[in-house]
Order: sequence, then C-alpha cells, then structure tokens
Amino acid sequence: MGVFPIREALRIAQERDLDLVEVAPAANPPVCRLLNYGKFIYERTKKERLARKSQRTVEIKEIRMHPKIGAHDLAFKTRRVREFLADGAKVRLRVRFRGRERSYPEIGRDLLERLAAELADVATVEQAPTMEEGAKSVFLLLAPKPSARRSESQRPATPEKPKSDESVYETIG
Repeated sequence: MGVFPIREALRIAQERDLDLVEVAPAANPPVCRLLNYGKFIYERTKKERLARKSQRTVEIKEIRMHPKIGAHDLAFKTRRVREFLADGAKVRLRVRFRGRERSYPEIGRDLLERLAAELADVATVEQAPTMEEGAKSVFLLLAPKPSARRSESQRPATPEKPKSDESVYETIG
C-alpha cells in the first residue's frame, strides 16, 4: 500500500476491522501488514501441526549376535536386517563377546564387515565397526539406501480374516 505514518496505518486497520502486524521490524522503514491476527495465528499453528504429523522419526533396530554364530542363524539375522532396512529403519548390528572371546575382537569386526558387504545392495554403512568401552562388544550402524525402501503399496498384504463364523460356512458350504 505504501509508506504511512503509524497513526494513519492504525486508522486504516481500524476502518477495515483488521490488525496492524509488524512483519519485519529490522527493515527501514519497518514493514507491517493488515490482517486478522487471530486467524493468522490459527493457520500458522495448523501448518506446524501438519508438518509435525508428516515428519517421520527414524527408528533404530538392533540385532545382537556372538562371534561363534552358526551359518543358519546368521542367514536368519541377515534376512531380518533386510526387512528392517526395507521398512526404512536404521539397523545397529552388535557382536557381543563373552569370556575369552574378548581377546579376539577382530573376529567380531570381520563378521560385521562381511555382513556389511553382503547387505551393500540395500544398505550403506553409516558408522564403521566400532569397539565399545570395556571391549564387550563391537557394533556397526547401517542405513537404508533410498532405493531399497519399500512403500506401503509394496509391503506384503496381511490376509483378511472373515468377519464372522457365518461367512466361513458360506464359502465352504
């Protein structure tokens, strides 16, 4: 609208039944807008609420194992890691040592590096194998590759259950 003295701007706002809101106080001259302040605040909080709702928190799943893990157990855990990564979660792989196993942390580190190489098609290593305090465990953090995530439409559908016993008898009978 242009540059107005404060009294003139307030008079215009009162005539239009609006509020005079200072938008940029640091500008020279300060920038003000004529608007319904209550409606403005309501719409702003509504936008913030919607932004929080659509925001996705990253989940970190943890898979624990020991250095003497069997081949089948390792294959099972690898399959679970792939599922977690496909759902968009980060995965922490942890190798825990017991007793004399603590003397050979390189075995755990090698196991984690082998798993990272095997999962390279669906994951990126976010944190390299790291020894934890006290040498009780070694862990590795994997993050899903953007192409590896599956959307809601790609997830396996859960079979629908019949609503009542009658529908079961109708289909059989």
